[in-house]
Amino acid sequence: MKRTLCIFFLFIIISFPALACTTAIISGKYIADGRPLLYKHRDTSSLQNKLMYFTDGKYSYAGIVNSSDKAGKEVWGGYNSTGFAIMNSASYNLNPDEAGKDELEGVVMKLALQRCATLADFERLLDSLPKPMYVSANFGVIDAQGGAAYYETGDYTYKKFDANDTNTAPLGYIVRTNYSFSGDRERDKGISRYQAAEPLFYQASLSNSFSYRFLLQDVSRHLTHGLTGVNLYDLIPENTNKRMFVPFRDFIPRYSTSSAMVVQGVKENESPALTTMWTILGSPLTTVAIPVWLSKENICPSILLADETGNAKLCDWSLQLKKQLFPITRGEGTDYINLTALISADGNGIMQKVQSYENRILNDADILLSKWRTNGYDLKNLKDFCHQTDVGVADLYFTTFAIPK
Repeated sequence: MKRTLCIFFLFIIISFPALACTTAIISGKYIADGRPLLYKHRDTSSLQNKLMYFTDGKYSYAGIVNSSDKAGKEVWGGYNSTGFAIMNSASYNLNPDEAGKDELEGVVMKLALQRCATLADFERLLDSLPKPMYVSANFGVIDAQGGAAYYETGDYTYKKFDANDTNTAPLGYIVRTNYSFSGDRERDKGISRYQAAEPLFYQASLSNSFSYRFLLQDVSRHLTHGLTGVNLYDLIPENTNKRMFVPFRDFIPRYSTSSAMVVQGVKENESPALTTMWTILGSPLTTVAIPVWLSKENICPSILLADETGNAKLCDWSLQLKKQLFPITRGEGTDYINLTALISADGNGIMQKVQSYENRILNDADILLSKWRTNGYDLKNLKDFCHQTDVGVADLYFTTFAIPK
């Protein structure tokens, strides 16, 4: 097996590594509906992302892939038919040298989705990989047995942080950005994003309000800076006809955000087929979240899949709309956002309109899931939902936002 993996690693085509991510796992024991949550807000130089379905392993699976990776050789977060889900954030303080070939995280996650059904399976996979593993990552994992843990993984070893262990996670959640708690803390990266996220999770735990919507809407669209405390909602200008640029660096959402995902697991005695991946392709500031399910038909809204251009329509529309938020392309322009376009006092900012329409999708999906949890999966319901989503989201971008077809 190790010889096969060595050959696989040697010939794999490596795309852009993840640069920065904000991630979390929440134990189902601390969520009102009992279903664990796995969250990844992805920042990378590969801004074009797509959804792909796979049947090339022991288990079928779906995941987020760079659009340039036509064959899907690396997966940057997803789940499989057993209800096993995985994601990562790059860690810059685990291996002795910060620079190096720490580039195989996407390969490891693909292998895990192909082969693993439980946290124990994933641990066996890590133990079996040839060393060095060429990774420096916080891998977050949940399974259909209630498992939820991080694995801070370097080239030779890993350390497990269990969200079900009250000594490790007294409130049932763990947050990671771009450093590992078991690493060299002098080389921590992503501190300001951790400082922004941690209070949100703490408050949600106190109010028992953990949900997939909390992660998609409250965390991925959080506009308060963790280090400075600046809240962009406090700066909304009175005159919405004039551009107003403000610094936009090291918030949870960033110019480099390429996607976000929340895998909502299942509770005890519930079918793994009901595992749901709430998926954002493109910037959460300009993209709606859409649910994805695994089935033998693998049907989902077509706007999530690569079209004849190789890109997903939804991601492409999102990037076109994002130009209104970041119209300055020279110099340090991407560090400054047009706040007037993002949010407005009357609720007509781009992000506000996106979330308003997104709530319709999520409400319809919740109704669909409720039916399935009671009566079982229904193919016609899914086809209708996907068609309505394709048509409605296209209308949002073409009509509401006047994105050219």
